[in-house]
Amino acid sequence: MTKEREGELLVGGLSILESWFPILSIVAISYIGALHTYAFSLFISLFFFISLMLKKGLFSELKNRDAYKDLLLTSFFITTLFALVFIGMQFTTAGNMSVIMFTQLFFSYLYFNLFKKEKIDLIHSIGAFIMGIGAIIILLPDNLTFNKGDFIILIAASIAPIANFYSKRARVHCSSVTILGFRTIIALPVIALLAWIVEPKISLEALENALPYLLLIGLAIFGISKILWMEALHRISITKVSAMVALVPPMTLFFAFIYLDEVPEFRQMLGIIPILIGGYLLTKPKKFSNL
Repeated sequence: MTKEREGELLVGGLSILESWFPILSIVAISYIGALHTYAFSLFISLFFFISLMLKKGLFSELKNRDAYKDLLLTSFFITTLFALVFIGMQFTTAGNMSVIMFTQLFFSYLYFNLFKKEKIDLIHSIGAFIMGIGAIIILLPDNLTFNKGDFIILIAASIAPIANFYSKRARVHCSSVTILGFRTIIALPVIALLAWIVEPKISLEALENALPYLLLIGLAIFGISKILWMEALHRISITKVSAMVALVPPMTLFFAFIYLDEVPEFRQMLGIIPILIGGYLLTKPKKFSNL
């Protein structure tokens, strides 16, 4: 099996897990708040990563000083990204969150193709433009009241390619488990302190109600899914990984309808079409003319 094929299979597996992330998070947030949900999920995933690092003897990787710049930058951008996602999900739907986060492909193409001034094919430019139209359709308000949650998540989507870039660089020095474990160790005290300062004190009953969802987020999403993501980034390009999660938005819309009774809005269904088409066009191989 080729390295490219391995990466594609990894993305397929993580897409199933990631499609449940906004659904589980919104339920947990309803009990204990956004930042508390993030903090407790990190706490649970910390045990997961420390156990793996101890079992595989990976703590020795942290002795590599060359890795620390990329590890710290990865931790900063990923922590900021998810803080914005959790805060934004308080004000929007699971379906909107999933579709808007898919626009990270647009930002990935923008950063790594346009800003780096690489040759741009017409088909790729069209794909980027179509994705932008799709995002505007979803973000466009029905009654001139802009949904701040959608815009907060859009900011998170714009950060995602940068986080992926430093994650890919860190993976050269360390394993995926070490990178994610390090990020969790750095993020947990920061997010826990912010939750304690900003959000109301949570009750034991509320925590018990949220616990099943926190366990799933901490282990399946922040644990297994993120390992699959890191390994996929190690095998294929950032833009392709971002594009291949195209199944996540429609899967989330479907699961949210089943589990949360969220009926997809016409605007969501209309907006997802150009986003998926644009994503497909962006991942088509470049055509080079023979000179």
